Amino acid sequence: MRLDQAVSRLFGLSRTAAATLVESGDALVDGIPRPKSDKVSAGAWLEVTLPAPAAAPALVAEPVHGLRVIYSDDDIVVVDKPVGVAAHPSPGWTGPTVVGGLAAMGQNVATSGAAERQGVVHRLDVGTTGIMVVAKSETAYSALKRAFKEREVDKRYHAVVQGHLDPLRGTIDAPIDRHPTADYRFAVMSTGKPSVTHYDTVEAFRSASLVDVKLETGRTHQIRVHFSALRHPCVGDQQYGADPTLAARLGLTRQWLHARELSFLHPRTLDEVRFVSDYPDDLQRALSMLQDAS
Repeated sequence: MRLDQAVSRLFGLSRTAAATLVESGDALVDGIPRPKSDKVSAGAWLEVTLPAPAAAPALVAEPVHGLRVIYSDDDIVVVDKPVGVAAHPSPGWTGPTVVGGLAAMGQNVATSGAAERQGVVHRLDVGTTGIMVVAKSETAYSALKRAFKEREVDKRYHAVVQGHLDPLRGTIDAPIDRHPTADYRFAVMSTGKPSVTHYDTVEAFRSASLVDVKLETGRTHQIRVHFSALRHPCVGDQQYGADPTLAARLGLTRQWLHARELSFLHPRTLDEVRFVSDYPDDLQRALSMLQDAS
């Protein structure tokens, strides 16, 4: 494969970052700098000098409009995340975060995990709304991280996808990896991690379908990537090939995707708890327009 592609995959860098390293002479093949487009093969000696890690972004306690606490006790806090909010601070993100909003509310979260994402045991995309749980105690953090890893958490999403799925109910089992050429995107790739999505059509409209989605794995952008690979992208998700005309007609500026339900064993009581989130206004409005047109 190309040298920049090899550096990207071996070191978990974006393609752009890998290309920058190669062009600056920080990636040597058998001791010699090579152009980024040169092919490398097994047996070659690849020597890469990585840049110093960026400082972790600071957590800022900042009120977040629309962030709603659904449930809170000494171990967990469950929130309904609005659109435009990241789960935690990250390099390049300057907008509001769930953990920053919780800090502004006086909610103390677990100290486990990286400093900028303490207490976070799973994430939602910035453009995805709905249910999210954050650990407040160290016991809860360990228990929930294990439960998510062992697939013991029932994660249900609702999505409106373009067209009609065939079959109406099914499973998408396709590995996901970083897109080979587009930063910040992912794709179905043979080199990817195993990714499994179960879906069931709830309602079919003239140009789209409302589907109930159960995630067996939790890869970045998994639902968006899987339905895009089937040529049924989430309505409004122009990053993954959605029709911009349909999105404009429905007044959508982001993907129609909502974390509808989350259920798991409470980390302290071991009782099953279940939380449900209603559709936010923009998604409900778009759904009603589709129903009225059918």
